Amino acid sequence: MDLKVVELFAGVGGFRVGLNHIKRFDEKTGLAIENGDWDFVWANQWEPSTKTQPAFECYIKRFGHKNHSNIDINKVDKKEIPNHTLLVGGFPCQDYSVARSLSNEMGIKGKKGVLWWDIVDVLYEKRPPFILLENVDRLLKSPANQRGRDFAVMLKTLEDLGYIVQWRMINAGEYGMPQRRRRVFIFASLKETKYSQGIIKIEDKEKYLKEDGFFNDIFPVETENVEIEEKSIEEFKDAVDISDNYNSEKFLTTGLFVNNKIINFDVIEKSQEELYTLGEVIKKAEKYQGTSLEEYAIEGKELEKWEYLKGSKRIERTSKSGHKYIFSEGNMSFPDSLDLPSRTMLTSESSVNRSTHIVYDKHLNKNRKITEVEAELLQMFPPNWTNTGMTRRQRYFMMGNALVTGVITKLEDKLKNIIRAD
Repeated sequence: MDLKVVELFAGVGGFRVGLNHIKRFDEKTGLAIENGDWDFVWANQWEPSTKTQPAFECYIKRFGHKNHSNIDINKVDKKEIPNHTLLVGGFPCQDYSVARSLSNEMGIKGKKGVLWWDIVDVLYEKRPPFILLENVDRLLKSPANQRGRDFAVMLKTLEDLGYIVQWRMINAGEYGMPQRRRRVFIFASLKETKYSQGIIKIEDKEKYLKEDGFFNDIFPVETENVEIEEKSIEEFKDAVDISDNYNSEKFLTTGLFVNNKIINFDVIEKSQEELYTLGEVIKKAEKYQGTSLEEYAIEGKELEKWEYLKGSKRIERTSKSGHKYIFSEGNMSFPDSLDLPSRTMLTSESSVNRSTHIVYDKHLNKNRKITEVEAELLQMFPPNWTNTGMTRRQRYFMMGNALVTGVITKLEDKLKNIIRAD
């Protein structure tokens, strides 16, 4: 098979950066220098409820206009999307409750605005042999009142479309990357592919999952004394049935799903790689952002405010119903340790927010916020990737919303070999 890719919810191109090992872009043209074999035949990026489209503008600045769509994916005619062998995307974690369509008793209608169903529509129309998706780790246990239902809906839908599924929650910071960011990666393959047929025929699927799988040889885990849990969703006739009646437990952090049967376990990550620290990121960023970082410094009254935000608290509050309760939160490292990978970066990065990174800058002899370039390097994008006319706030938001591209780069060679062998 060829290596044709469609990227949904493309953002500023994280999957493409990872798959094509992009380290820099041409300073004159702004175009990314792609070092991989993947042909991105179509990409879609649309940000609702905003007049400007900074993520899309960044994407076309780095990759050109050809085959790139800035239309609400819900309005895209899925038949018009080019044929492809791999579908990739990082989609929002929302409420995946579903219902039967009133106009078609056999139809399934997702909650309005949930982008998962647009992925399903693409799979139905184009049937790509392979899928690689990324989502937040809470997907495996949401919603709170029906643990695991959302992921079970996804699995059942993929089963009905003819796929087998593997997943893994990966903490990038444990595998030589500069951010302790936990995300769930989902790899699915059509049952008729050689790859899927090989897995279906394996008798000891527990051993396969522990020692190999799609993820667990590249991101190794402890395999001794692993508590495997097995269950089935065969009793549910479709995704609607699961949405209404699923009452099982959350899914564990790595698993295999074949013919309605689930094998999964909670991983203990076992990396042999050296830590890639926040301090190393700061040092690497120095040559890309000038010498003076005074505008990022915090001091005086502002510093006192940050010390309060980062400190431990026990505050009596009153709920809307009049009930009194104690709100508490623990102490955070302040400033952030330079000897570890960074904490998870959020879309609120750089705002006056407890989660914002504050580092001690030895050149300034002051505490400061991280820069836009440092934020990009924490996600393993090329420096100044988002310097495409965005505001500073938008640049931080894009990185808080992105993935650690190094995770995709590590998976790329195996993924390429699987597809080419099929």
